[in-house]
Amino acid sequence: MSSPRAILPGATIGVLGSGQLGRMLAIEARKLGYRVHVFSPDRDSPTGQVADVEVTASYDDLERVEAFARDVDVVTFEFENVPFACTQAAAKHAPVRPRGEVLHTTQQRNREKTFLASKGIPVAPFAVVRTAAEFEAALARIGTPAILKSADFGYDGKGQRKLRSSADAASAWAELGKSECVLEGFVDFELECSVVAARGLDGSFAHWGVFENQHANHILDVTLSPGRVPPQVAARAIELARTILAELDVVGVLCVELFLTRRGELVVNELAPRTHNSGHLTFDASVTSQFEQQVRAVCGLPLGSTELLRPAAMANLLGDLWLPHEPNWAAALALPDVKLHLYGKAKPAPGRKMGHLTALASTAEAAATLAREARARLARLG
Repeated sequence: MSSPRAILPGATIGVLGSGQLGRMLAIEARKLGYRVHVFSPDRDSPTGQVADVEVTASYDDLERVEAFARDVDVVTFEFENVPFACTQAAAKHAPVRPRGEVLHTTQQRNREKTFLASKGIPVAPFAVVRTAAEFEAALARIGTPAILKSADFGYDGKGQRKLRSSADAASAWAELGKSECVLEGFVDFELECSVVAARGLDGSFAHWGVFENQHANHILDVTLSPGRVPPQVAARAIELARTILAELDVVGVLCVELFLTRRGELVVNELAPRTHNSGHLTFDASVTSQFEQQVRAVCGLPLGSTELLRPAAMANLLGDLWLPHEPNWAAALALPDVKLHLYGKAKPAPGRKMGHLTALASTAEAAATLAREARARLARLG
């Protein structure tokens, strides 16, 4: 059987989902000469503002999905809550990369945890819980502290409750127990990190090393690259990512989120089958960004160099910064080694990701300090 042909510049990439990840993907795709069509329920979306065509329809409207796929050469996604049936409908008319099966596994916590455990990937102790009796049995086995998480549609700390002791069990179950959940043992970690990696149509593998992630209120706040982890830990994290992408048969980009425990061990927390917030700094700091790499991978082109040109840090900009006044853009941009990225979202809201800053410096620590300084300047009146 002959190998699939590369989808060359001039072709059209279809994107399911229309947020900031799709926006940056579309920018890189257009730099490479591709056209971009986007499909989502939203109008004038971050991706739609830079795409050639914006299709506004429900992901459950499979006839519209099929019509969308007929007009493109390959389909990818920037949003993992796209229904599996949507990817199946698209696959009737164009290759979907990563495959819909990858999305199906990683978009639901119980399927994801079960897959990882079956492949020998280190994860926190967990149990699938669908009833109060199962919850009680899981709690007796795993103990506290623990975290109860809804199996579906969880991100940025949504859909989860920490159980510091068994006294928290009843209220946590009352809040989340109406749907399938997973109970996870609490991981005493030293830091959170991630590996964003790509796998090509030919099985080639590329990564940007280990990113160090610092969170605030369960939302990523600042990412440092390179992450401050021992070399042997970095090598282990990268090998875990390589194994996961190969076992899932990923064609595209996937992020592996990990905990580094105080004993120096790595535990995989979650997978994101797409580009990732922690990889945004690659847009400015690497030879090939995660977004360009996604284009290369799904189109069957050779993967690009992931060399880090300078140590860097990324700071998220949440809607809180727009209150009570417009951020002071000039004050932040007066710092020459800072880059501003805004996502084109019309309505800022507390906790909503509106953009990010990338800072470049001689060390990752210096870059993080610079990124925070730039963000602090945004809040100052001119």
